[in-house]
Amino acid sequence: MNLGSGQGSEARFAAYVEGLVSVIGHADRAGPLHDYCTGLMLPGERKSVEPMAARTAPARTAAQHQSLLHFVGVAPWSDEKVLGKVRELVLPAIEKHGAPGTKCPGVEAWIIDDTAFPKQGRLSVGVHHQYCGQLGKQANCQVAVSLSLANHAASLPVAYRLYLPKDWTEDGARRDKAGVPLDIGFKTKPEIALEQIRWACEAGLPRGVALMDVAYGNDSRLRTGMTALGLTYVAGIQPNTLMWPSGAGPQRRGKPLNNTGRRDEPDLISAKEVARALPKRAWRTIRWREGSADWLSSRFARVRVGVGHNRLIPETLAQEWLLIEWPEGEAEPTKYWLSTLPANVSFRKLVDLAKLRWRIERDYQELKQEVGLGHYEGRGWRGFHHHATLCIAAYGFLIAERAMIPPSGPCATAWFQTPALPESYRPRGSALAA
Repeated sequence: MNLGSGQGSEARFAAYVEGLVSVIGHADRAGPLHDYCTGLMLPGERKSVEPMAARTAPARTAAQHQSLLHFVGVAPWSDEKVLGKVRELVLPAIEKHGAPGTKCPGVEAWIIDDTAFPKQGRLSVGVHHQYCGQLGKQANCQVAVSLSLANHAASLPVAYRLYLPKDWTEDGARRDKAGVPLDIGFKTKPEIALEQIRWACEAGLPRGVALMDVAYGNDSRLRTGMTALGLTYVAGIQPNTLMWPSGAGPQRRGKPLNNTGRRDEPDLISAKEVARALPKRAWRTIRWREGSADWLSSRFARVRVGVGHNRLIPETLAQEWLLIEWPEGEAEPTKYWLSTLPANVSFRKLVDLAKLRWRIERDYQELKQEVGLGHYEGRGWRGFHHHATLCIAAYGFLIAERAMIPPSGPCATAWFQTPALPESYRPRGSALAA
């Protein structure tokens, strides 16, 4: 199927959904698949099942509601197969577009991230009082871990899994009620991320530099796991991360490091201490991309270091980059990264990749605002993942369409006509429905 054909957007969408139908299983799922994806792309404040049923079948809203509920919450189709088909259909459009002036950008990065959904109560699968990025504080929420393929033009999630807190994994009654599969046990978010990365390597996905924020980059097991898989990374870290500055190294040989840190290795110092000791000439102002008003820039330094961490075999210590951002006017450095990119990587390229995580933050915002990633109202494991898969499928089509439309062109969601709602329709919770 060629998404770049000369057809209109609605015809291309029909062809796109037909491609997804090939991996959805039973033929009777084709209609609900088309309608659910259409509902996600139509304008509307909420993209939960009830309002989507009213928009996609205004003459038979009740029957459509039941059909979509069953399709997203009960039908046993494979999220992995659908995401694989989305990747097959959309990735060529992403690979053709990248940084300005890049002829053949391809996939530049694998971005590890998570996204949170505030929730009330305790019965929605995985809900727990934990840090919620959307609110910027601890709150009752669900958190999903994802791996996305990205370049400067777009990103596409290729793996997506709900984080299940330990109290959920040990609560048989809640697990059963939410339909959590028996093989799902407790894993930390970095462990889920490493599992997704290992899968992507085994699947032969086009490789990029792994990018992660401090919540993931500070986990030494995740970093060493990626190195073992042959991936390079740019990983955010805490300023107290211990390392040997250039010219220093472990004094003890023959056995792994432990948690005693500086007591046994006095030459270990923190990333913040490394930054403070750098001469003024080490700092350079570098710009990395054009913002809405002007180029984004800041002051950076980089230096080669050896990183100390628990279980490190001293004989395997390798040098890597420590990148530090210290904006003018700030009392101290604000961000730190470690990177296993080659020693000859340019300073600007290193900064550019460290800052490329903005891509996933922007795209997650659009996934939530445009196609309702956080609007699912069911409580089960299957429905949570099915809804996310269909949101990613709808968003993938929008990515492919944008690759064909100039920046001044119309918003993709405006290309789909919204049927008029029946006068008798009243959404749940409406004062008029009482």
